[in-house]
Amino acid sequence: MTSSDPKFLANIRVVLARTSHPGNIGAAARAMKTMGLSQLVLVDPAVFPNSQADAMASGAVDVLAGVRVCATLAEALADTTLALGVSARRRDIIAEVLTPSGAAVRLLSEAQRAPVALVFGNETSGLSNEELSLCQGLVTIPANPDYSSLNLAAAVQVLSYEVRQTWLDRPSWPAPEIDTASGDEVEKFYGHLETALADLEFLNPGSPGKLMLKLRRLFARTRLAKEEVNILRGILSAAQEAKRAARPTGTAGHNS
Repeated sequence: MTSSDPKFLANIRVVLARTSHPGNIGAAARAMKTMGLSQLVLVDPAVFPNSQADAMASGAVDVLAGVRVCATLAEALADTTLALGVSARRRDIIAEVLTPSGAAVRLLSEAQRAPVALVFGNETSGLSNEELSLCQGLVTIPANPDYSSLNLAAAVQVLSYEVRQTWLDRPSWPAPEIDTASGDEVEKFYGHLETALADLEFLNPGSPGKLMLKLRRLFARTRLAKEEVNILRGILSAAQEAKRAARPTGTAGHNS
């Protein structure tokens, strides 16, 4: 068992994808700082840095000063072992749906070993299917069904509060059971899987979408360890090599 440590909170990052208004970035930074979170990552923001962000951050300009800006969500999640998307919709994209309190437990458990992330989408459109496919779980806030719309900073505040409350309530945490693969390692596996399935003529390379989405859901449920990713990629490489060896001499094959 490991005693709760403020460093756990430093391993929990808030990722804002495609924000349209800089004021929301500042308000989100303020919401985070009140709960002890400091790691803010922006994915392709429309405007940043900006004076409106600074104004809305109030006393949390240090959080804004430490912001990392990424071109893609995959880049923002490359070193994380768990990413949870926050959305009220698209439950069909991700197998596991968590409450805010359940999400806090998962995040803090895994933050002992590696960075983890809460991912928030664009203020108007939320998270896209592609963005959700990069997450291992979905968090929904049980808001009033007759008026469930929360602004971005309010959603960040709710989740940040749950993380802090859970962190304060638990004096110790069990160590993670597996050495979970990072987001980058898992994405490379998915790329290899898609290529291998096309080489094996199991997948139409021109239309991989639905099958790959279902496979992502399958593996997201299992939470792959680093060693398991290496084993699976070894199997894929062996299958590709066997396929190439079985082709008649002079037959062109797919690139792997």
